[in-house]
Amino acid sequence: MKKYLFLALALLLVYFTEQTLAGFEAEVVDGDSLQTNTKRIRLIGIDAPEYFQECEDENGKKYMCGQEAKAYLEGLIQNGLQKGQKLRCVAEDVDRYKRELSVCRIGNVELNFEMVKAGYALTYKDERYKISEKRAKKRKKGIWRGKFMRPEIYRAIKREQEKQNNS
Repeated sequence: MKKYLFLALALLLVYFTEQTLAGFEAEVVDGDSLQTNTKRIRLIGIDAPEYFQECEDENGKKYMCGQEAKAYLEGLIQNGLQKGQKLRCVAEDVDRYKRELSVCRIGNVELNFEMVKAGYALTYKDERYKISEKRAKKRKKGIWRGKFMRPEIYRAIKREQEKQNNS
């Protein structure tokens, strides 16, 4: 009897968690973050270039890879919305900035996976997308077509620069 009660409670929890995050409207902040009226959501397991981050293409020409990553994520969501699909996210954790770390989907398309697969994000503190990252790198997709700085290193350098400017 306890098994069935536990199972029923677990199913209700999953149902209500997904329901509270299903079919909502969100603004794309950058290649791995969304903002709703009440929640900040970070796509778990991935790290996309920061919005103002520059990369180099295969010819050594600089381009705004962070803005390109954001545009790609916006395109995935818009494509689904135009087909009448709903955006839904399931939170797995919360980070130190109180953002919900989530796997998000538009219809059957998992956004986290697609960002890595297309080369617009790297795996981050998670191994679930590692194979897709290797394929994107091998095929020189997205940021892999040229040179780039890992977003976490870019953020660390920017934080250090801000500290020095504020000193």
